This record gives sequence, structure tokens and C-alpha cells, in this order.
Amino acid sequence: MSEQVLWFASRGSGIVSLVLSSAVVCLGLLTVVRWQRPGWPRFLTVELHRRVALLSIVFLAIHIVTAILDPYTALGVLAAVVPLASSYRPVAVALGVISVDLTIALIATSLLRERIGQRTWRAVHWLAYGAWPLAVLHGLTAGTDAVAPWMLAIEGLCVLAVGGVLAWRISAGRQRRAALPAVVAASSIVGSPASGRTR
Repeated sequence: MSEQVLWFASRGSGIVSLVLSSAVVCLGLLTVVRWQRPGWPRFLTVELHRRVALLSIVFLAIHIVTAILDPYTALGVLAAVVPLASSYRPVAVALGVISVDLTIALIATSLLRERIGQRTWRAVHWLAYGAWPLAVLHGLTAGTDAVAPWMLAIEGLCVLAVGGVLAWRISAGRQRRAALPAVVAASSIVGSPASGRTR
């Protein structure tokens, strides 16, 4: 009975963590573009991003602890930290371990952001976006119910959400770059000495 509870807790917390981390990636991409809706200021988007990220980390921690304690997988602490150290589906678990390592690097650099500087923080932050696809692959390969229709539906929705926001982010970036020369030209005309002459 306790083994089943640990298995359900590990799997359930892993799925919730994946859904939340997908939301974190979406919110992060939206925040980069300074996206906002009427009545939804930008600071709320940033704050929501942080809160969802924190909640995702909580469920990730539950997933790791319950996976270590679960006698079925018998991971152990070493396998939860070192890639390919697991005897249970080593490659699938390694994908999750690397994803967690990247997440830890993101957390550490975010806490030390003022000391390490904006450039270093940004580089690690972009690198940490690799944690999400690794987590998706981990979810598709590590669980005993990875190919269950409901699990594939959850994974598919996460991929569609992140893919859709990423496509919008790229499109918005192109539109802003295309509009930039016109804005610069207009500002130069307005700011030129000839524009200030009176007739």
C-alpha cells in the first residue's frame, strides 16, 4: 500500500511539476516580449511567473523525494543527482536529472543575480530553457504509464502551449524589428532642426 502511495505521489507530483514548468516557460516568453492585456499590468505577469515557478519547484522536490523513497524504482540519492547512475531506466532518469540540474543552476543564479551580473544571469537563464524539453522527454520515457492516452494528452497540451507561445514570441520579435527602422526614421525627422522651423 505504501509503495502504491509513493508511486502515485511521485508520478502525480511529476506531472503537476511538468504542467507548472510549462506555464513558467510560457510566462517567461511572454514577459520577455513585455506582453500585457488591458487591465493586466506587466508587473503582475512577472510576479505570476515567479510564483508559478516557485510552486513548480515545490512539486519537483516532492517528485524527487518520493522517487528516491519508492522501493520499486530504488533510485537512491546518487541516481537522483548524477546522470546515468540509476539502474531503473537509466537514460530516461538521466534526462530528468539533467533537467533538475539546469533548474538548480537557474535558481542559484537567480538568487545571486546582483553579484554575478545581468549578462551571466541571462546566459544561464537561457540555458535553463533546455530543462523544459528534457523534462518532457523524461515524462514520456520514465513512467510506466508514459504511453497512456491521458499522459500523452497532458504532454501534448504542454508542448502545444509552449510551442504556440514560442511561435508568437518569434513573430512578435520579427514585427518589432521590422517596425524599428520606421520608428527610428520618424523620430529622426521629428527631432531634426528642419522640423522645428516655424512658417
